[in-house]
Amino acid sequence: MLLIYTQKVTPRIVYVFKHICTHILGIPIKFTSKIEEFIAHDGAKLSYGRQSLGNEFFIQKVDLLMEQGFSELEIKVQPWEDTICFFQLPEASDLPFDIFAASFYLLSRYEEYLPHVKDAEGRFPAAESLAYQESFLHKPVVDIWAIKFRDILLSRFPNLEYKERRFKTGTIIASENTFIFRNKGFLRSFIGLMSDFFHLNLGKVIDRLKIWMRLTKDPHDVFDDLIKLIKQHKVYMLFMFQLSDFSIHDRNISHNRIPHRAVIKSVADYAKVGLLLGFYATEEIQTLRKEKLRMEEIIHSPVENVMNFKYNLRLPDQYNNLTELEINNDHSMGYPDVPGFRSGTCTPYLFYDINMEVTTPLKVHPYAFSSNAIGKMSKNKLEEDLHRMLAEVKDVKGMFRAVFENQDFSRYSDKDYNYKLLKQIHEIE
Repeated sequence: MLLIYTQKVTPRIVYVFKHICTHILGIPIKFTSKIEEFIAHDGAKLSYGRQSLGNEFFIQKVDLLMEQGFSELEIKVQPWEDTICFFQLPEASDLPFDIFAASFYLLSRYEEYLPHVKDAEGRFPAAESLAYQESFLHKPVVDIWAIKFRDILLSRFPNLEYKERRFKTGTIIASENTFIFRNKGFLRSFIGLMSDFFHLNLGKVIDRLKIWMRLTKDPHDVFDDLIKLIKQHKVYMLFMFQLSDFSIHDRNISHNRIPHRAVIKSVADYAKVGLLLGFYATEEIQTLRKEKLRMEEIIHSPVENVMNFKYNLRLPDQYNNLTELEINNDHSMGYPDVPGFRSGTCTPYLFYDINMEVTTPLKVHPYAFSSNAIGKMSKNKLEEDLHRMLAEVKDVKGMFRAVFENQDFSRYSDKDYNYKLLKQIHEIE
């Protein structure tokens, strides 16, 4: 057990110390504000304050974890061994920077509360982030810092107990449109057929006719192939299905269509399924509740996993809506067009609401790669980035998550290349 002394135990301190020490490193911790208790402790101990108290491991604090709310911060990124750091400290500290304040800054998404330039879709773009601007977006720095901190701590207290973890991979399959042609209704299908004729997409015209006559499967219905992959190679996949009302933003078929529901039920027999939020569900809790109930009625169990596939995260409002509806796991934390670690970590973590200064029960599962990035960079560069990020996550024994769409594996996409990337991630030969 690691005894931690700080003059004042704030919610931010409890949050970030628990994440780094307990969730990443598996080190049991206890807090105290009593100097006598701390000095008398003869085991591993750490003080977090202005000055050292004796022979403990000492980290001099910066003010971030003692504050409330948010304000503009001046951050200077500097090298530290083979990585980077910020919130530098003087030599009196046993670490050259405040690992806990720096980790809190990234995990809480502090910078997304500050004024920033949104992209055309109203989203926080990667280019606005400190990690992108300082070229460490591809590194899970919070985990890297934690492992280095553990090793230094063990050199001081070799009997300190901790738990090793193991490297894992996982893929999310986002199904915004379960089918491309099937069950779209007469008017939508007729307009689509005329459009294909007009643009001389004769292959799609033939496919439409075959599907209408039930001679072949819909090209987007690739779920059997993915389930086969799960069975053969024991890979982890989480399938997200959209159940929104039809609108200009959400174009899936009705949630009442039997084939749509049948696909969801079939997939749920072999893998976890979750809810892919529609456009209005990301903004209105009433719509979110409606879509949640639809999914629960289909799978006959509570919705535990959701994803904002529009990527227009509005923090903390959207996460607070999930918490209010008792949805425990979100998979939206990443950049759709740029590979990397948006919150600086490859470890799931609880969301901290800076507005309310409270740790919420919502667990955030960050992803490092989305298939939306394909085509925005060369294939060689993309594969190199994937290889590098996978190596980084392996080194810290974290969880590498990727996001694909069901349509990525249809014959209308470069499915062979997309399968190649999927197999690279899961190390399938």
